[in-house]
This record gives sequence, structure tokens and C-alpha cells, in this order.
Amino acid sequence: MDVLQKLFEQHFHTPAGPPQPVSGKLGGSGRNIFRLTSDKISAIGILYNVREENIAFLEFSRHFRRHGLPVPEIYAEDLSQHAYLEEDLGDTTLFEFLSNHRAGENIAPQAVEAYRKVVAELPRFQIEAGRDLNYKVCYPRGSFDRQSIAWDLNYFKYYFLRLAGIAFNEQALEDDFDCLTTFLLSADCDYFLYRDFQSRNILLKESQPFFVDYQGGRRGALQYDIASLLYDAKADLPPGLRQQLLDLYIDKVGDYIPVKRDAFLHHFYAYVYVRILQALGAYGFRGFYERKAHFLQSVPYALKNLRWLLHNVKLPIELPTLTEAFISMLASEKLQSLASEAAPPGNSPALEALKSGASKSGDLTVQIWSFSYHRGWPKDESGNGGGPVFDGRLLPNPGREERFKTLSGKDAPVIDYLNQQQSVHQFLAHALPLVDAHVSNYQERGFKHLMVSFGCTGGQHRSVYLAEQLAKHLRGRSGVDVVVRHRELETPAQ
Repeated sequence: MDVLQKLFEQHFHTPAGPPQPVSGKLGGSGRNIFRLTSDKISAIGILYNVREENIAFLEFSRHFRRHGLPVPEIYAEDLSQHAYLEEDLGDTTLFEFLSNHRAGENIAPQAVEAYRKVVAELPRFQIEAGRDLNYKVCYPRGSFDRQSIAWDLNYFKYYFLRLAGIAFNEQALEDDFDCLTTFLLSADCDYFLYRDFQSRNILLKESQPFFVDYQGGRRGALQYDIASLLYDAKADLPPGLRQQLLDLYIDKVGDYIPVKRDAFLHHFYAYVYVRILQALGAYGFRGFYERKAHFLQSVPYALKNLRWLLHNVKLPIELPTLTEAFISMLASEKLQSLASEAAPPGNSPALEALKSGASKSGDLTVQIWSFSYHRGWPKDESGNGGGPVFDGRLLPNPGREERFKTLSGKDAPVIDYLNQQQSVHQFLAHALPLVDAHVSNYQERGFKHLMVSFGCTGGQHRSVYLAEQLAKHLRGRSGVDVVVRHRELETPAQ
């Protein structure tokens, strides 16, 4: 650490006190980060023994500042000692700011505005500053190419799927990986890809965003970075806000290059998937392999994003084995138990809500029923007369197949079958937002009870599955208690 104090004194012409570690705040895998101060002067010192990565960060920083982008100024460096000194931008990350300005899915306007500022800046990095960037200093690859993607996908396969105990056919999965990679690389990949554009790598100073940790940047597609930000696992942005920010981003890209919304979205969700897989690989490596349990706290949030994608997005390519792995992950008791294993109850209310499936102290009780139309609608026990009723009889009926007759919509084979039906995802894509609107309206009006029912022919397969999917969707929402009742499973017809 003497080298950092020497750099500080050479630059500011005054000695610094003992360097104070701040790596817990500013992150950076493997890097040692310190704050050095003297009177009213402060700076951040970095010690990191990967020379190539240091060179990339330093050159990128100077390049971005020449373009007027909000990144730290580099004060001094000594690469022979693996050290450099940079501007102190404070400790408030976008993630911390978001966490302090939200209640569940209700995010305060100032946090939304912070995200809007961040999104508006991103195209300047990718397009404006990316045009004349020296990509020769990129480390470890000059572009997000087939090799880079293979590293990420294998990271997911070996450190997440394997260690989480998710079964898969390796050759079939490799075939899906190859198909996904080919599709990703068919996008326009001639822009700067920040690589780790997420809420902990953005600092807020006097309400303005500043950007760090771009040393892994390389040439790539526009879609990757905005996918990283919007589907940042523990940030857990509500779908409506994600869509609002995505629309803003596409508009801002249009200030620099011609962009067609449909063409951009054609590849966007494939990049969302590959970014989530990369993150899951990291969580698995740090959590399962290195046994750093706090990394596993992000897994339930990533699974929540995967569930939303499966229900709301149809990719232009077929990935049957990968989709089957996702379904197995969502049904895995081991993965669902990670929240309580990773942190003591009460340390993270949102995480505990994802694990337990309900907020125990919510003001609005949402009672979700499944039922058979042969026995009529369920009775509303609250006395309010009932609520929305959805008819699941238009969906493919597992009950017509002998292998499913003794099972219900809570059993994995039936869940797998229905998850593979596009019509089921379309049904939920219409039903879930309608229920969300009811919940928001009831909360605003101070109501205490909402009843939602799903019916099918026998009340055993489709309606049960749909009720469970809505319950998963609502659990963890602030101010909501979820109660699920399967009438025909509880009191079958005599």
C-alpha cells in the first residue's frame, strides 16, 4: 500500500493517511480498493496484479473522459507495481439508491429518474465513444465473439446446472448453445460492449451518474448492456419500469444511429437470456463452488426473471433442452431454499418473500382459487361477491392423456407439459397484467380482499397450474398476502 500513498503525495503534493479498504462498497473481482485522504482531498487507490486489465481500464477511462463521459479521472499510475490512483466518486451506488427509495415494486420518482439518466448515457459509451476506441487493449477478448459466449454458457453449465443438481442431456444442451450463439452473433456487433453494466457499477454523486468497472469492455451488440441493467437480478425492477426504460433507451440510440424497434427487439431477449446465464454461472461459482453463501442470495431473483421470460417472451429460435433446464430450475426445491440458506430470516425481506412465497403482513389478501366448472364458481367467503374469473378450458388439457390422469397441476410432469404450450404463455401474458391492475387499484383504495379464480373442466390440471402461476407471480409483492385454494383437490366430487 506504500505505492498508493506515494502516488497520492506525488499528485496532490501532500501526504495521505493510511489507506482504508472500500472494496465492499465498490466491488471489482480480485481488486483491492482503498480510499486515501488528506484534509479535504480524497482519492481511490487500486491494487490489482492483472496488468492487461489495468491497461484496459486506464486507457478506456482516458478515452471516455476525452468524449466528456462521466467516468473517474485517472490521477496517477505505476503499472510496474500494479497500482493506480483515480477520482473518488463516493460510495452511493445506483443499487443502494434504488434500495433506499423503494417499497417492494413501488419505486420512488427520484430512483426512476436516476435510472433514466443512466439509460440516456449508455448509447454515448456504446456508439459515440465506441467509434474510435482502441479495441486492441481489450482483455481477455477484443469482442463478444463465439469464444466469449462459449465461456459464459459453459460457466453456467458447469458451475450452476451441475452444482445445483439440474439434470440435462449434455449434447442436446450444447446443440442449443450453438443455436443461441449463432443467433446472438447475427445481430450488429460493432459497438462498445461495457460487459458488466449493472447497478453496482454505477455511482451517484450529487444526483448525477458516474460509471466504473468497464475494464472488461469489448466490441459487441447494443442489446447486451441494456439487458444487463434491466435484468440485474437483485435490483428486481418491475416489468413496467423495465419496459419504460427499454423504450427510452431505443429512443436515445436513435439520436446516434438509425434504429428500427422491431429489429432491435428481434435479438434483445436472447441477450437477456445469455446475460442471466452468465450471472447464474457467477453465482454458482462464488456460492456453490467457493461457498460464499451471500452470492446465492441473487439466485431467486434470477429465477424470477427466468419465470417472467418463459411466460412473456417467445424467442425467434427454439431451445428445447435449455428451456427444459429452466423449468427444472424453477421446480427445484434446492434452488427455492437458497434464500433462507444464504441469509438469516429478516435480513432481506424481499428475498425472504421470494422464498416463502408470501408477505405475512400485507394489507391486501389475494385469495386464488382453482375450480371445476361442473361444480360452479367458488363462493367468495369474504362477502365481497368475488373477483376476476378466468376460463382455462381453451388451453390444451393434460387430463386427456393417460399419463397425467392421476396427477394435478402442482406435479412436475403436468407443469412441464403446460410450460411447453405457447397458448399457455399467451394466456398468462394477458391474465397476469389484468390481475396486477386489480391489485394496484385495490391497494390504492385500501381494500383488504381480492378473489381471483381459474376454472377448467375438472379443476385438477389447468386451473390448478394457472392458480399456482399467479401465486408465484404475486408472492413477494409489497403489501400483499397470497392464499391459494384448490377446491377440487381439497374436496373432490363424490
